[in-house]
Amino acid sequence: MIDKTVPSAADAVADIPDGASIAVGGFGLSGNPIALIDALLAQGTTDLSVVSNNCGVDDWGLGVLLRARRIRKMTSSYVGENKEFERQFLSGELELELTPQGTLAEKLRAGGAGIAAFYTQTGVGTQVAEGGLPRRYDGAGGVAVASPPKDVRRFDVRGEAREFVLEEAIATDFSLVHALRGDRHGNLVFNKAARNFNPLAAMAGRICIAQVEELVEPGELDPDAVHLPGVYVHRIVEVGTGIEKRIERRTVATEGE
Repeated sequence: MIDKTVPSAADAVADIPDGASIAVGGFGLSGNPIALIDALLAQGTTDLSVVSNNCGVDDWGLGVLLRARRIRKMTSSYVGENKEFERQFLSGELELELTPQGTLAEKLRAGGAGIAAFYTQTGVGTQVAEGGLPRRYDGAGGVAVASPPKDVRRFDVRGEAREFVLEEAIATDFSLVHALRGDRHGNLVFNKAARNFNPLAAMAGRICIAQVEELVEPGELDPDAVHLPGVYVHRIVEVGTGIEKRIERRTVATEGE
């Protein structure tokens, strides 16, 4: 039997070196692998290139690594909830590769599936394809690094010629994900909205590390209920059901509404 469990989050991330590339699951603050992020923060790993839908908020999720100046580059779809992110990006301290959300999802999936690149219509006719999007500012209002132009080709789709832009897949050194339940073989089940970028991030990492709220024995998970097979997971650590979870905003209706 292949037992992929490790005793703690600290042990799980202990070999992630400075300068590593990491795909991190989560959508907003839903499904963030916060125990693994905190462990990475505690061990002092720096100069990271992180791929994730967003960068958390100032005091939660990936925002804690950003605040500690541990992230060199972010590849993201949405960065609007983090004031420190804005400050670092505009001051030239942080590099950003802003990517359409669906394209980012497919880039991660393709990386995990061994597909080098793919063509998509998303971004055609914009700076996504034509280049020129700021990736790093110079601290004085100018652009130090801009995105390069991408290959655009025409393909016949259902009898109509359309333009498509070439997007390269993303594969990272490590990936960090959060799941509701997993077994010792690494098979994972995600809960509702946490089944967002977590499976895709897991696939993209050469070494995938999963934190789970509940660890079960092999055979206890219904095969039809498994969202990500253990072949993609290399380490698994149980963090318990009492782990803190946050959302960006809580909206409560008054009585009678």
